[in-house]
Amino acid sequence: MTLDLSRWQFAITTIYHFFFVPLTLGLGWFIAIMETMYVRYGDETYKRMAKFWGKLFLINFAMGVVTGIVQEFQFGMNWSEYSRYVGDIFGAPLAIEALLAFFLESTFLGIWIFGWDQLSKGLHAAAIWLVVIGSNLSALFILLANGWMQHPVGYVIKEAAGRAELVDFTALVFNPRGWYLFWHTISSGFTTAAFFVLGISAYHLIRKQNLQVFQPSFRLAAIIGIIASIMVGLAGHAQGIYLREVQPMAAAASEAHWDTADPAPFSVIALFDSTGKREIWSLKIPKVLSLLYYFKLEGEVQGINQLQAEYAARYGPGDYIPLVALDYWMFRIMVGVGLLMIAIAAYSLYLPLRNWPEKWTRWLKWMIWVVALPYIANTSGWILTETGRQPWIVHGLLKTIDGVSPLKPGLVWMSLIGFTLIYALLMVANIYLLIKFMKAGPAATDSESIAPTNAGGKD
Repeated sequence: MTLDLSRWQFAITTIYHFFFVPLTLGLGWFIAIMETMYVRYGDETYKRMAKFWGKLFLINFAMGVVTGIVQEFQFGMNWSEYSRYVGDIFGAPLAIEALLAFFLESTFLGIWIFGWDQLSKGLHAAAIWLVVIGSNLSALFILLANGWMQHPVGYVIKEAAGRAELVDFTALVFNPRGWYLFWHTISSGFTTAAFFVLGISAYHLIRKQNLQVFQPSFRLAAIIGIIASIMVGLAGHAQGIYLREVQPMAAAASEAHWDTADPAPFSVIALFDSTGKREIWSLKIPKVLSLLYYFKLEGEVQGINQLQAEYAARYGPGDYIPLVALDYWMFRIMVGVGLLMIAIAAYSLYLPLRNWPEKWTRWLKWMIWVVALPYIANTSGWILTETGRQPWIVHGLLKTIDGVSPLKPGLVWMSLIGFTLIYALLMVANIYLLIKFMKAGPAATDSESIAPTNAGGKD
């Protein structure tokens, strides 16, 4: 019971937190580009754009801070055995993230917030670029830590101490699994920000409000959106190919590929029984899975059943199969939404090229709702990443059941309910504030400081 409750708590808080992270990562680049255009050309329109989107950025950042702090505390609260066993390794990138990346990000964010009238244009623009660098470095070190959990490297087991210890920091830093995660996450951040800007710009364009601000915002978001959407797909596919090598069970589960085959078929759609670990029907295309992995119509792909037998022989008796139905459908939702976003971004790029024809007003109305698409894809992808390695909390090294804290279920129930309710309230507050200032438009920032009343904290 304690294990299940702790897993639910970590899943819920992580998903809540990850609603804010991609937008923070991507929107900062938009603001930096806009302010750089202001410095380069002296056009006040770009300054208004940077201030308006900066207001929304700060609201999202502040909410991400609150939810992010709890994430690290949970390693001590709910997963103390995990922290004891691998804390020497996992703690290193997290410490660097906090002491280097976050302080860089937060310090210069404060300078950017309050420095509009105190700094030269060039120095003020440099401040937002340092915020962007800090936030992306923060993501990098967190993803290197997660990449180590997915594919542990550079460690030894100290039997006397009863834990794993880091012996090769460079192996951790240059772990390909972490860098694939970083590439995928940063690309999704750009995509999230692009669709966020597209949707809000469309809202104002329909109403013919502040066209001088929202037409260039829409155009910039369409350009970045199409590039970023394609990059997400490329990063995801490259990551999938590498996943087959280092986490073959996770790769096989995402494809519901049960038996080793050469060539391997691709499952287009499948239905599962109530356990989620037995397929009852599927539609498959011969040889296509091998094509995706090897770029040719042949190539062996290991199956779930054979990997289960291999893992049982290597690690001891047990069930090493993740919840296949969940991974299978999360993968397809992520990919399906991603392809839809590529199409929408391409179509949006066509709109300003046609000089904003009046007949496209109906299309702009739909664009308001596309803001939700990257959040669906991001959440699906994160669930796939974290559940695909189960039953491992550190793949091949430590099982999830062995990492949980020895807590009474009642205590975990209290924290689970408490955090879920608090995060729900924060989500409502975040959406309310974003909608409020989104509707107000640039006028809300033209004659006032853009600093929100509670800006600050850790993302």
